[in-house]
Amino acid sequence: MNEIKQVDKMHYDFGRYMTKRRWASVWHQLDEVIRLNPSNVLEIGPGIGVFKHVASLTGLTVETLDLDPKLKPDFVGSATALPFEDSHYDVVCAFQMLEHLPYESALLAFEEMVRVSRRHVVISLPDARATWQYSFHVPKLGTRSLLFPRPTLKQTEHVFDGEHYWELNKKGYDLNRVIRDLSRLCLLIKTYLVFENPYHRFFVFKRC
Repeated sequence: MNEIKQVDKMHYDFGRYMTKRRWASVWHQLDEVIRLNPSNVLEIGPGIGVFKHVASLTGLTVETLDLDPKLKPDFVGSATALPFEDSHYDVVCAFQMLEHLPYESALLAFEEMVRVSRRHVVISLPDARATWQYSFHVPKLGTRSLLFPRPTLKQTEHVFDGEHYWELNKKGYDLNRVIRDLSRLCLLIKTYLVFENPYHRFFVFKRC
């Protein structure tokens, strides 16, 4: 398929793009990948490279791939045809990237991620379902934070906005369907919403 660049480098302007909410998601990106203790990592769609640069401070070896050479990835190429051998990386990750492809192409890209992964695949996706956030302090136990989905009568239809072709919990892309489609080739270990940024849902998969 012919893929086109959607997001100009200026989109990643620090003051506008790297909000406190997004920093919370970056923390989870690092936490999930570091916990897997990989010897090498591939990140697809690195944006301005925050994950790779911060990960390098922990001694983690991260290589990046993107369609846009202006972002200076380690490899320029398509997510739907990764230029790597099978099982080349311990962990393959893509954060807020797959929704930038039409759904069937996103599934193909995910299959490629599984193919070149030796152990795990870690992704995050936009979750459109609204939530209520509650945080409270329990003596001797500390602060507890809870998310509750807001009741809704029906899912909204997603309209392509120039960047996102689809989002979780929009009409036709409910969470159960997406999990089922992504789990055809690997085992889902966990999925969760980031409390500080519940628009971002994380998934950790294990290669079968």
